[in-house]
Formats: sequence, C-alpha cells, structure tokens
Amino acid sequence: MTKRLQVVMGDDEYAEIEEFAERRGESVPQWVRAALREARAQQPRQTQARKLAALRKALTYEFPSGDIEQVLDETERGYRS
Repeated sequence: MTKRLQVVMGDDEYAEIEEFAERRGESVPQWVRAALREARAQQPRQTQARKLAALRKALTYEFPSGDIEQVLDETERGYRS
C-alpha cells in the first residue's frame, strides 16, 4: 500500500528543489523520495540506551577468546566436521 505525503513550502524553496531534481534528470517527487530515503538511512536504527542495554547484556555472557588465528582455525575445523 502506498501513502501520499503533502508538504507545504514557499515558492523559493520549491524552485530550489525543482533545480536539484532537474540537474539529476528527475521529477520533483522522484528527487524528494530519494532525499527522504537518504535522510532515513542516516538515522540511527536504535536509540543509544537500547544499544547500551544490548551491550551490557552481551557482556554478561562468556564468549570464546584467545589468539585470533586459533579461533579462526577452530571455526574452520567446526565447519568441516
């Protein structure tokens, strides 16, 4: 399902967006959708508090550790068996 988004802006701002779109060979709606996708991609997916909570929880577990070559070797052997 698609939704329509209406944005009200001044003539000068709209003219500037028209120029940007024209330079890229796009319509204004195409340019706006691309700009919104780019802006959305730059937003953090999780809040800082959620990330810290996940990290704190992960630190309560015991993970294998050791020399990286040893860990990689053991991992490879696990794949082969």
